[in-house]
Amino acid sequence: MFVSVVGGSRCSRQEAELAEEVGAELARRGVTLVCGGLSGVMAAACKGARSAGGTTVGILPGSKREDANRYVDIPIVTTIGEARNVIVVCSGQAVIAICGEYGTLSEIAYALRHKIPVVGLNTWSLSKGGQLDRSIIIAQSAKDAVDKALAAINGRGD
Repeated sequence: MFVSVVGGSRCSRQEAELAEEVGAELARRGVTLVCGGLSGVMAAACKGARSAGGTTVGILPGSKREDANRYVDIPIVTTIGEARNVIVVCSGQAVIAICGEYGTLSEIAYALRHKIPVVGLNTWSLSKGGQLDRSIIIAQSAKDAVDKALAAINGRGD
């Protein structure tokens, strides 16, 4: 099973701790973590997964494997810049979005476009026509985010 974790390349200590908890929880459940492979939320999630014995995949924007954060087990170079966000998202069976900026927003949009479940932790909310769009499954904690992502993958939606 693969879950993509997306979030900002710059993050606060609190956001990093949350991402690390998500990564560790995914690893404890035997899930492979996919991310953009760089710093911030991506590095923290990979660190958590690695600390719990998990496997991490980093989909890199450039051509150098050494650009990956030190917790990436499998660095994949793309040379396509931010367009790699589509690959990050589509490589997961679900997406967990942690905080983030516009790159994270694009990943959320790609996931929803491709019918990939998105679980949000302190991330973007969406509205359309003045109405709140409830496409993002809201989580309250790292464990809750992983529970909801796995439920969505398994078709339970709870």
